[in-house]
Amino acid sequence: MPRIGDQAPDFDANTTHGPLRFSEFAQGSWVVLFSHPADFTPVCTTELSEFAKEGAWFAARNTKLMGESIDSIHSHVAWVQNVREKTGVYLDFPIIADIDMKVAKLYGMLHENTSATASVRAVFFIDPKGIIRLIMYYPLNVGRNMEEIKRVLEAMQTADANGCALPVNWRKGDAVIVPPPKTLKELDARMADTSLEKVDFYLAKKQLA
Repeated sequence: MPRIGDQAPDFDANTTHGPLRFSEFAQGSWVVLFSHPADFTPVCTTELSEFAKEGAWFAARNTKLMGESIDSIHSHVAWVQNVREKTGVYLDFPIIADIDMKVAKLYGMLHENTSATASVRAVFFIDPKGIIRLIMYYPLNVGRNMEEIKRVLEAMQTADANGCALPVNWRKGDAVIVPPPKTLKELDARMADTSLEKVDFYLAKKQLA
């Protein structure tokens, strides 16, 4: 089962966009790869619709979306059309038809104590280097929180760009945590720096420009 820090397993799959190789699809972008238990089910419909509604938000942050479930391509296409007809939302990101469970097994999306034939609600955040940075799992009967998915993506991108860490409940615009000093010289510089919001020498925050 893949873990944080692992290289994301590559795969070939049939999707609603046709045959795709994951590494070629990613091509230097962030990817949010998410699984759902089944097409034509209520919770999954609300979730994938929300991903579609937020498509422009993700695209603006160099992030591609890709769904997965253990359903056929015919089921996926029919479901996409059904959702578009009933709600006006178009699930325009690729959805993997994983009827042989290859991707589900590769990414540990099958949790047998829950179901041996349906993926749990997994979310994998994969960076432009193809490294898995964060993994979320939700049970079959609880929908995901889109605001949290957006928050952590923005947090990781902010941390990467600024060499910082993010405190509890961080949101864009909040102060970030400055890495703690590693030498006595850095410690003295930290204590003398009046621009920082210091709780103590090891916990200091600053506003990004």
